[in-house]
Order: sequence, then C-alpha cells, then structure tokens
Amino acid sequence: MAARFRPSAPHTSAASSVAASQGQWGRAWEVDWFSLASVLFLLLFAPFIVYFFIMACDQYACSLTAPVLDLAAGRVRLSDIWAKTPSLTKEAAQIYALWVSFQVLLYMALPDVCHRFLPGYVGGVQEGAVTPAGVINKYEINGLQAWLITHLLWLANARFLSWFPPTIIFDNWIPLLWCANILGYAVSTFAMIKGYLFPTNARDCKFTGNFFYNYMMGIEFNPRIGKWFDFKLFFNGRPGIVAWTLINLSFAAKQQELHGHVTNSMVLVNVLQAIYVLDFFWNEAWYLKTIDICHDHFGWYLGWGDCVWLPYLYTLQGLYLVYHPVQLAAPHAAGVLLLGLLGYYVFRVANHQKDLFRRTDGRCLIWGRKPKAIACVYTSADGQRHHSKLLASGFWGLARHLNYTGDLLGSLAYCLACGGGHLLPYFYVAYMAVLLTHRCLRDEHRCASKYGGDWARYTAAVPYRLLPGIF
Repeated sequence: MAARFRPSAPHTSAASSVAASQGQWGRAWEVDWFSLASVLFLLLFAPFIVYFFIMACDQYACSLTAPVLDLAAGRVRLSDIWAKTPSLTKEAAQIYALWVSFQVLLYMALPDVCHRFLPGYVGGVQEGAVTPAGVINKYEINGLQAWLITHLLWLANARFLSWFPPTIIFDNWIPLLWCANILGYAVSTFAMIKGYLFPTNARDCKFTGNFFYNYMMGIEFNPRIGKWFDFKLFFNGRPGIVAWTLINLSFAAKQQELHGHVTNSMVLVNVLQAIYVLDFFWNEAWYLKTIDICHDHFGWYLGWGDCVWLPYLYTLQGLYLVYHPVQLAAPHAAGVLLLGLLGYYVFRVANHQKDLFRRTDGRCLIWGRKPKAIACVYTSADGQRHHSKLLASGFWGLARHLNYTGDLLGSLAYCLACGGGHLLPYFYVAYMAVLLTHRCLRDEHRCASKYGGDWARYTAAVPYRLLPGIF
C-alpha cells in the first residue's frame, strides 16, 4: 500500500490502544490451534518435501509418481531410497563454508561503490522503515555489487582460471543440501537463543509461550550482530539469491557436458530468472520497505527457508532440464519469453507506481494522469493520529496486489519453458500461487485492522485482489 506500515489501533484509552496495536505488527502474540498445526506441519514436512523433489530427480529422473508407486507396490523401501542418497562429504562442506564466508566478506567488508557510477541505482548506507519500537535501522546496501563480483569471478574461472569445473554445484548438489540444512537450523536456533538471552532490541521481540511457534516464526524483529550484520537482510538476499543464478549456470554447464549442447529452454530459464534476481538487487534499498523486512520476524521460516527452500526449490526448472533437455519450437519459446517479460513488466511497473506515489505524496502522474487515492486516517501505538493515502490508479486501480499477479506470470513462464512432460517443474508456480495469495490475505487483514472504514472504501473502489474481474 501507499503508506509505510506503522502499528495502529482504534483511538480509545491508552491501555486499549497499546493492546490492540500489539496485534498489528509482526507475527501473532497468541497462537490459535490452526496456526500451531500449520507450524508443526511445516517444521516436520518442509525438509522432507525438499528431499523428495531432489531425490526424485537423482533417483527417478524427476518423476514425482514413480517413487510413490514403488513404495506402495513394495518394490522399494524407504531405507533403500535413503541408502542411494549421497551423504555429506568433506568436499561439499569445504565448498559451502567457503561460499558462505565469501558472501559474508562481500556483505561486511566491501562498502558499495556501484551507486557512484550507475545512474538510478540506490546503494550504500540506507535507512529502513521505523520498527514498532521506534528504531530506524541503517543498512549497507551492496547486494548488486556482491552479485557482480561473484559472477565475474565465476565467469573468469570458467573462461580462464579453471580452479573448479562449472558443474561443481550440480556435481555436489545433494551433499550441499546437507550443508545448507546445517546452516539453516544453526542460524535459526541461534536467532531464537539470541532473542531470549541477548536481543538487539527487546521492545521489537514477541513471545507467545509456544516453543514451536517462536522457533519457526521468530522472536526478534531485526536480529543483528554488531552494527551492520543484519540477519534478515543477509539471509534474505545472500547467500541464497546470489546463488540462484550460479546454480542455474552450473545446471546449464552440466546439460552441455551430458548432451553436448544447451537447449533454448535452459537459456530461457537462466535469462528470465536472472532478470528477477538482478531486479531484486537493483531495488535492494526499496526492499527494505517490503513485508519481508517491515513485518516478518527472523526465525526458522526465514533462516532455514532462505538457506534450503529457496535455492533448492526455486531452481527446479534448471535441475529438471539437466535430466530432460527440452528444445522448444520457436513459437513456444517466443511465447514463454514474452510471458516472462510481461510478468516482469507488470511486477516492476506496479511496484514503481506505488513507490512513486509514496515518495511524491501523490503529486505525480500515473499513466499520464493525476492518480486517484483514498484518504485514510489511522492511530499509531503512541496514540497519535496519522493521515495516509491508498493508491487507486494505474495497476493499483485494476487490482489491489497486481504486483503479485506479475510475479505469478513470471513464475508460470519459468515452468512453461520446461514443456509438459512432468509435474515437477510446475511445483514452483503452484507454490508461488499459494504463497502470494496467503501474503495478499495477510496484508489485507492488517490493512483492514489499521484503516478500518477507510479500507472498506478502498476495497469498494478497487474490488479485486489479484485477478481483475475474477479474484
């Protein structure tokens, strides 16, 4: 929405104002049975979901049904599948430790210089949004620089240095999975202990009394070590997203090694996902004002998710194409490319319109016209009344979350690049549909609590959430 999120509550007595406002930021204060069941389900099964997909490619050529049918028919046992799974190796542990250490070095030791010579890029030291405790954190925005350095070194190695084969990630894919799990659980556990014993800011912590919910959803809002190492920004952006494009390049190199050529579908997946990754780093300063930084606490959901779920399940298309190289007909390839670019255009322009409207307080043009807006009043936790505006023009006049719609179109394009031979590549778009729909509903619940009747006026002016005319 146009207004930066702040805790809010009805303007009644001071006590009731604070109590009501407590539910308007971060995760929940109390855990209902459905939330607890969801947390337990994810804690128990999310690691097995990742393992199942990776194992299916390694042992069953990416078939999701074959291992299930083999188990149901008694042709194999779970112990047989596990016995064939590559274990943790010293080489993988060394690779992963070097990788994470290198990304920490780039994050901590190299202040950004890209903003000095790239027009329009915002890097260097930037301020985040105001936290519920009233803190304004500062961040060193240097993700684009880290991505460029990492990939230049990767390409220099592949072309000239030959320190390691470009297939190194694929060749150690499952042993690296165990390393990623170790880091994910270690950082999540450390974050929880830190939240109890030595939080960065105690007023930005939430405790429910339920161990599992606290562990998964996090206690601290912005856990930090020292002045600059911010857990949320580092693990959301590095090492998982920097690795995303390297993983795809390694998959392309493996396809070349196994089949003698790189298919146009692999090129499409690499290009379209690289656009998404580069957009993330180009707009890293803007990312400080998004739901991930302004709302989510740091727990297992982000810690393990960024270390394991993101790099292993967001790259399934490239992994699938190693096992099943697909050469698309020219019209099919062109259609996938256009769909991916359309999705990116909607995603980026929608976000730009919202940011422009917010920065100028509505004194701008959107699609050549003065934007329409719904004026809102809300009360913050300190009892102060604030005025805000909700954009109802441009893409935000078509649907309340059309940026998510663009994201979904891009996600579908990645999957369509893999053809229709297997279900596995389509997990990504199905997952993103669930994730973004849930995020959309979460955001609207907070906005309804924050703006009250003004939010009802806004939803009447913009009646659809994601799909104009449908939903």
